[in-house]
Amino acid sequence: MEKSINISVIGLGKLGLCAAASFASKGYKVFGVDIDINKIEKINNGISPIEETGLAELLIKFSSNLKATNDYKQAFLNSDVTFIVVATPSLADGSFSNEYLEKALHKIAELLKKKKSYHLVVITSTVMPKTTEKVAKFLLEKISGKICGKDFGLAYNPEFIALGSVIHDFLNPDLILIGEMNKKDGDILEGIYKNTCENKPFFARMSPVNAEITKIALNCYITTKITFANSLAAICERVKGADAHIISKALGMDSRIGNKYIRPGLGFGGPCFPRDNKAFAAFARMQEVQAKLAEEVDEVNRDQLLRVVNTIKEILSSLNKEKKNALIAILGLSYKPNTPITEDSQALNITQILANEGYRICVYDPQAQENARSLLGDTVRYTKDKESCLSNADLGVIAVPWGEFKEIDFRKINKDIVLLDCWGFLENIKGMDIRYLGGKL
Repeated sequence: MEKSINISVIGLGKLGLCAAASFASKGYKVFGVDIDINKIEKINNGISPIEETGLAELLIKFSSNLKATNDYKQAFLNSDVTFIVVATPSLADGSFSNEYLEKALHKIAELLKKKKSYHLVVITSTVMPKTTEKVAKFLLEKISGKICGKDFGLAYNPEFIALGSVIHDFLNPDLILIGEMNKKDGDILEGIYKNTCENKPFFARMSPVNAEITKIALNCYITTKITFANSLAAICERVKGADAHIISKALGMDSRIGNKYIRPGLGFGGPCFPRDNKAFAAFARMQEVQAKLAEEVDEVNRDQLLRVVNTIKEILSSLNKEKKNALIAILGLSYKPNTPITEDSQALNITQILANEGYRICVYDPQAQENARSLLGDTVRYTKDKESCLSNADLGVIAVPWGEFKEIDFRKINKDIVLLDCWGFLENIKGMDIRYLGGKL
């Protein structure tokens, strides 16, 4: 199948809309389905309903190839391949809920009855292992009365993207993971991605259950690397002359380790890493196995919060600054740069802890300030830019490595300020007292 095939995407959230726009940018006719009428109207008018790098430009430039609708029937019957990108919220035990996925599958199964041609259904949402074969295949066959592999196709195809760079990551992936029920379905997906990707990714084709395990295992392993780097930093801070940034950089040059994600900083957060790590542990428990490493990683990541809070208190104590007199400036509230998302953000959590303990705090974030306001309320002072945030502070904390924080105009801030750079982000600046997590404090 080439670009003559049409694509439908169910769920126009942060990933679904970016995927739909990316496919449209490569010449595919794409139908996007969502229940939010306001979102649908914005998309059809070339307006991005979400903040994501490069998305607004694609929606304007390729509007003729993308139509948003709340009509499943219109989208499904006029497409050949359907990607399901709905939310799979975490349950109390850490596993993922199939509530929205099953609702989408029910609607698709009803429409399959009317479809004479072969239609490929692709689950992109992150799910628990065995979901594609035990839940999706069962529902589609039972409701439609059709046979998987003969009348319709089914595959699991999750994405590996990061908020803030979703478009780039989608178009330039390291690998394309395809959990296929049969070779035909895998060939269809591989053809679509070969036309879409701007690089030449590795195609990892396997059974659905192997792909489902691969997805959560990969994120679980990444969180392990992050946590190891932070554990290394905690040790180095107590060793005179030790620098975890120098050490981790050397470790990353070994091909057995790699330099991605092995960098001292705050703990992992956001909508994916924490929940995928917990899901991996939950899946292990379902098999009556204990995923001790995943559980320990989650615990150590939570400990990182208090470690940074205590470091801030130690610095203030060394400056002989009492709680009521000290002013702390915190730069960055999102869970990572280039996104307004504050979900499970350690920068925000650290701010909350200090504010609740009565410290005077001013904050600035290029995108996440309004999202943070809903949690912080009036317990902190919000500022318009990085310099006004730092201007009168005793301690400045670079909590999120936003690019613009490298361009601080130090002429506009308190000369006696101490800066705690949580990411080894700032170069040594003459006349400034800069401390680093993982280095000498």
